Amino acid sequence: MTIDMSLPARPLVYAHRGSSGVFAEHTRAAYLQAIADGADGVECDVHLTRDQHAVLLHDATLDRTSDGTGPVAERTLEELRRLDFSSWKGVRIPDAYGARSGQLLTLPELLDLLRLAGREIGLAIELKHPSPFQLKLEDRVLEVLAAEGWNPATSMLDNIRVSFMTFSPDAVQHLLRSVPAEAVCQLVDDVTVAEIREELGLGAFTGGALANVMKAAQTEAERILDDCEVGLAGPGIDYVRQHARAVQRWLESGRRFRVWTVDSVNDVALCQGLGIQEITTNRPAEVLAQLTAGSQPVS
Repeated sequence: MTIDMSLPARPLVYAHRGSSGVFAEHTRAAYLQAIADGADGVECDVHLTRDQHAVLLHDATLDRTSDGTGPVAERTLEELRRLDFSSWKGVRIPDAYGARSGQLLTLPELLDLLRLAGREIGLAIELKHPSPFQLKLEDRVLEVLAAEGWNPATSMLDNIRVSFMTFSPDAVQHLLRSVPAEAVCQLVDDVTVAEIREELGLGAFTGGALANVMKAAQTEAERILDDCEVGLAGPGIDYVRQHARAVQRWLESGRRFRVWTVDSVNDVALCQGLGIQEITTNRPAEVLAQLTAGSQPVS
């Protein structure tokens, strides 16, 4: 009798906007910490500036995560460099992680950090919609990656495994013209009017109208996953809990799962029990500590 001494597989751990539980999201410090934490990959959100630079920010506006205000798309990169993107977190940045004035990152600058990781590492790029640049956002990001040496056939860039994520079914279809399906992730989550109004600061009528548009997009996103048009499914953790049948159906069809944002012990255990292959978390060091006791990464 042969005894299998191999360790059970564990999900890969992606750092959500870097190690954003420790340092301000999307900052140089957050990504350097994620690499130091041993994250298998990092996630970033991308917007375009007025002068077409791909910058790492979640919101379409500057108000929440900087001392600036107004739309990102109306500022040049030079103007954004003058803003403070880290002090709102209230955490001192170690000298080794750069000055406060250098915490904003462009996509090429993040690639430079990941090249220095000394190991293969994943990069999950979320393309944020609605965008004033529409699908030109995807085109510009692909152009930036190509200039850096990205290989569309393998979706590798030096030691970096690049994948693309979006809630927009139109953007997914656009990406599939240039990107292998295995490297495209259709994000899904339940949409409520209250959440839309709160996140975007909209009135009842406008918020309701946009929520209806987003619900239609969610239905199309679910169809894309049902029809196996992409290789990656990206549901939020609440969606995983509330739509067990869809999750099981997609798992059985061979979709690779990247679930967000998984921070609690119970949610990590739920994902591991379901056989989820990738977890996105604000706290990669803690999640890795929970997962790595007697396990190895899912290939």
